[in-house]
Amino acid sequence: MVFLLGLALVAGTASADDKKGGKKGGGAPPAGGGAQGGGGAGGAGGAGEPEIEIEGEGGGEIDMGAPEPGPGDLNADLAAQDAQQNAVKAGPIKRTPLSWKDILVVVRKPFLKARRTELLPLFGTTMNDNMVRHYTLGGELSYYLTDVLAIGVEGQYYIHSFREPFDLVARQARRLPTVNQYNWSAALNFHYVPVYGKFAVLDKKLVTWEVYFTAGIGAGQSEVVPRDTKFPGFTNLLIMPNVGASMRFFLAKWLTVSLGIRDYIFYDKFEPTDRSPTMNATADQAKDNSTGSLINNVMFQVGISFWLPTSFEYTTFR
Repeated sequence: MVFLLGLALVAGTASADDKKGGKKGGGAPPAGGGAQGGGGAGGAGGAGEPEIEIEGEGGGEIDMGAPEPGPGDLNADLAAQDAQQNAVKAGPIKRTPLSWKDILVVVRKPFLKARRTELLPLFGTTMNDNMVRHYTLGGELSYYLTDVLAIGVEGQYYIHSFREPFDLVARQARRLPTVNQYNWSAALNFHYVPVYGKFAVLDKKLVTWEVYFTAGIGAGQSEVVPRDTKFPGFTNLLIMPNVGASMRFFLAKWLTVSLGIRDYIFYDKFEPTDRSPTMNATADQAKDNSTGSLINNVMFQVGISFWLPTSFEYTTFR
C-alpha cells in the first residue's frame, strides 16, 4: 500500500514539472503560426494561461481557413449536358448497306383522270337468267370532273339466245315458258372512285388499279316472245335504274381495262296465259291484260377504255 502511494506521488510531481517547463523553458517559438498563436493566447487569456499548439502530420500547421466550394449552377450544367449529347463526332461517314433493292416506292399516282374523257366500248352478258341469255354490245362516254368523280352516258344493244332449260320446260310441261327479250337500253350514270392501289407482278412490274361504283337512271325496251307464233307480241318501255361496281387496270397513259357487274332494275310486263282467237288475240288486248314483275337483270361487263387527251400533266410537286 505504501509502495502504491509512493508511485502516485512520483507521477504527480513529474506532471507538474512538465507543465512548468513548457511555460518557462519552451525556448524560441515555432516559426510562422507559433508566434501568432502565442500572441493570440496572451491577449485573450493573459500571461498565466498555457499556449496550445496543433501540428500537422508532416510537422506543419493545419490551415482551417480554406474556402468551401460554392453551390453549382443548374442552367450551366444542363447546357453542358446538351452540348455533350449533341456533339457530332468527326470522322468518315459509315454507309449502311441497302436491303430489299427490288422494292419500288411510287411517290405519286401514275395516272390522272381529272378533266379527261373516257370512251369505253362494252361487252356484257346476263348472269342470272336461266331461260334466256342476253349479250350486249355498247359503250359509255364519261367525263371526269375530278380524279374520283365522273358523269357519263351509256347505250347498249341486246342480242338474246334461248338456253337449255327453255326447251326442257317445254318438253316436260307441254307448254312454253313465258319470257321477254330485251332490245336496247340507255342511261345517265355517275361514277365514284373510293379505292385506289397497286400490286406487283412477280416482284418486278407494278400494276395500278382502282375500284369505282356506278349509279344511274335510264330507259330501255323489252319485247314479249309469244308462246304461239299465231299471236303477235308487244313491247314495253322500261324505266331502268342501275347500280354496280367495277375494277379498272391502268396499262398506259391513255389505255385501261375495266371489269364490272351491273344490276339493271325495272318492272316488266309479260304475255297473259289465256290467249286465244277470241281472247287477247291482238297485241293491245294482250298488253292490257298482261301480268307484271320486278326484274333484276344482272350483267357482267368488260371493256377497254380510251382516254382523251392521251396524256396528262401534274400541277403539284412530288
